[in-house]
Amino acid sequence: MSYTAAPHHRSVAQALARARRLVVRVQAGALLVLMLLLVVVASPARGEVTERSATTFATAPDTPLPQRLSETGLLYGADGVPGRVVGADTLPFSPQYPLWSDGASKRRWIRLPPGTFIDASDPDAWRFPVGTRLWKEFAHAGRPIETRFIERLADGRWRFATYVWNLQGTDALLAPERGVRALPAPGAPGGLYAVPSRADCRACHEGGPSPVLGFGALQLSPERDPQVPHAETPPPGHTDLADLQARGLLRLLPATVAQTTPRIAAASAVARSALGYLHANCGHCHNHTGPLAAMDMALLQSVADAAGSARRTWASVYGKTSRFRSDRGDRGDDAEAQRIAPGRVDDSTLLQRMASPHVMSRMPPMGVSVVDVAGLQLIRQWILDHELSSPLKEHTP
Repeated sequence: MSYTAAPHHRSVAQALARARRLVVRVQAGALLVLMLLLVVVASPARGEVTERSATTFATAPDTPLPQRLSETGLLYGADGVPGRVVGADTLPFSPQYPLWSDGASKRRWIRLPPGTFIDASDPDAWRFPVGTRLWKEFAHAGRPIETRFIERLADGRWRFATYVWNLQGTDALLAPERGVRALPAPGAPGGLYAVPSRADCRACHEGGPSPVLGFGALQLSPERDPQVPHAETPPPGHTDLADLQARGLLRLLPATVAQTTPRIAAASAVARSALGYLHANCGHCHNHTGPLAAMDMALLQSVADAAGSARRTWASVYGKTSRFRSDRGDRGDDAEAQRIAPGRVDDSTLLQRMASPHVMSRMPPMGVSVVDVAGLQLIRQWILDHELSSPLKEHTP
């Protein structure tokens, strides 16, 4: 027996069919909107979108500092036992102009959140995504003493901490906020090591255009200065400027910089190394953008304007009268002292302060207790160099 649906039954069936088609269209439309949103979020403009997407991996501002170094993400081990193993997503690096730290050996690492990159549109002040983490290990006599840690939080601020290693070398504990002024450390000068306070960290890292020091276009240039004091051999698998660009971890670098190899503009090999030494050891405080800008002492070198920055350095130190009062005590007229006195080493207060044994007059003012003899000799030779008056003369090795 055949059955023919009643008219009202057919109307209900047709209404249900229309409803199903409407649901499908709505779902498809919602999917399209979602895909468009994903495209917008994934299309970074000068690093802004990258930072928003990175907040998933960034630490909330009110999160307490990890109590152990192994909890910061640098170290891990089997079965939860901390060990000195660095994750594959953590890149080692080595600046070509290292900071003098009483002869300590160092290792450094950086890690960016997945899917993010560094905005290098300002080649002298890279912008790092939130969630960026960096570590720097200090060691004496082959034994790690401390590892410093900086992290960009979800709100864009940076925080600093340092961790003191245990005797077994398996992990490190968070140091007090005030630091540790006399930590027993075999191999360190006098057998003691000073762990900086967090205020000390901020004093150095917040004095220039970027709180990340030693990780920029000049420091990571593939063309490394062969004569720099305390030159380091880059570790296996290290990253540099070219590698970061190849990995897509550094973008928006201006073509004028990307098409060249960053290098200090100098008259000679000695001048190049001297400017690099001052850049790394002094420039993070003595520059034209930080709290000490009024001193008009520009020791930070630029890759966007290498020649101009070299000239600015000369203008700010060469033949410039210094207000520093010599602690030698044998000068009759300290008002005539100069930051760099051409050919007159004894009148160069820059050299005097580097060589000073007194805490109140020594430069750098923190992080060192022993005079850097190699650095001192380099600056001395630079001052005695007869070609100082032509800082941009082309040098042929």
